[in-house]
Amino acid sequence: MRRYFIIIFIVLLTNCNDDVLPKPKGYLSLNYPNKTYKKLDVNHPYSFSVATNSTVEKLPKQWLKIKYPNLKASIDITYRSVKNNLRELLVEAEKLVYEHTVKADQITGQDYVNTNKKVYGRLAEISGNSASQVQFHVTDSSKHFLKASLFFYVKPNYDSILPAVDYIKKDMIKMIETLKWEE
Repeated sequence: MRRYFIIIFIVLLTNCNDDVLPKPKGYLSLNYPNKTYKKLDVNHPYSFSVATNSTVEKLPKQWLKIKYPNLKASIDITYRSVKNNLRELLVEAEKLVYEHTVKADQITGQDYVNTNKKVYGRLAEISGNSASQVQFHVTDSSKHFLKASLFFYVKPNYDSILPAVDYIKKDMIKMIETLKWEE
């Protein structure tokens, strides 16, 4: 019995010399492709630049789905002609943004005005676990109205998808900045 006590004592004594250090925090490392753009190649009443790492799917009614397969996301583009219904279209677009209030922590907006190209609109950022984190609508206020919404194909977890949201939001801003109405 005494022999076991001595062995246990020696083991404990020799193991007490090691310093215990906490493990460093691990950080998520996400690498996204560099931004390059190309002009949208569709015969629609509008055109803009899209990211080269996205694919464009044509839909009925001159709508589009711009897909980001590697990010499991898409930007859904809807187009409508303005026929004395601009107020109705604007109210509907804002209503779609504020439907996310239930899950949103905050909704902020930024207005866009380019009088030379006749592009007037608003970009809305929705922070929180909502279905869509970025939306915009633009119009020339007489003929054209375009709405875009960002969606991910996963259950929303805002903290996890935030880097991807920021990455695609830059593409959406580029769409607004390069938007041209076709006559």
